Amino acid sequence: MDFLKKVFGRSQDKEPVSAGSAREEDLRIATCALFLELANIDNEFSEEERDSILALLKAEYNLSEEHALELAQRAVDELKGSIDLWQFTNLINENYTEPEKMRVVELMWQIVYADGRLDKHEDYLVHKLAQLLRLKHKQLIAVKLKVLKARGDQTQ
Repeated sequence: MDFLKKVFGRSQDKEPVSAGSAREEDLRIATCALFLELANIDNEFSEEERDSILALLKAEYNLSEEHALELAQRAVDELKGSIDLWQFTNLINENYTEPEKMRVVELMWQIVYADGRLDKHEDYLVHKLAQLLRLKHKQLIAVKLKVLKARGDQTQ
């Protein structure tokens, strides 16, 4: 976690979060926490993975660079204070539809393949998170194949 804090640092420009969007921000933090845990599971948090996470946050949530960095920092802080990943997946389960959860898993696969390879620890964690998100194995594999096809990579 200290490494993640160094990589993302603290942003000085904090964008205010209104009360109405606080729940949405919590969901973003939960999703980002899963992304960060996944990227760091092999103890090799690469620049490609970092850049991929920031790009995904900016694109998925229409965030500025500063807000994406702040979101990532808040997710690092939440991860540091957590015992396990259930609190994050539970929040997602309570608020996301099945297609939205499948999109989260799709983004996870994109992060996994950001460095061009699939580590056994990353593969295990994506499978575990899909279970915690109450998705079926065939859904997980379908999304994985979609990501591989988009990358032009047919290896698994």
